Amino acid sequence: MSFISSTATGRFVRHYLEMVIAMFVGMGVLWPVWLGLFWLSGQSQLADRTDVDAITMAIDMSVAMAAWMRFRGHAWTPILEMCAAMVLPFVVLLVSYWYGAVGRGAVMAVGHSAMFVTMLLAMLWRRDEYAGHHDPSPDRVRVAQPTSC
Repeated sequence: MSFISSTATGRFVRHYLEMVIAMFVGMGVLWPVWLGLFWLSGQSQLADRTDVDAITMAIDMSVAMAAWMRFRGHAWTPILEMCAAMVLPFVVLLVSYWYGAVGRGAVMAVGHSAMFVTMLLAMLWRRDEYAGHHDPSPDRVRVAQPTSC
């Protein structure tokens, strides 16, 4: 495991894996909360809607990932960029879904797969941010600048 913590590439890979784990934790922890809120509001059928399902899942993953990134010492700008990278695939696919061009299966499968790509692109945009050392102390948080490709 020393490669994952000692080299820039290793830190980049570790950060990516940590965010994927946070995303799964977010889905597992927050989806039942949504179900409870839908049920309490008398709108339990909302959970069966493709658009609601896709957006709540993207939000669940983004919230958990953002919390982890903040804990790891990232500034708000890269956190918000990463959240946008998580939601963007679903926004694009849902427009196609609403116009009947794609079905539920495509929205969910392509949306979740595309998230991993858009997340990687956001990380490559700020390569130094994600390959650097992270200290969760509040005085270390800074605004990161995009790296050139």
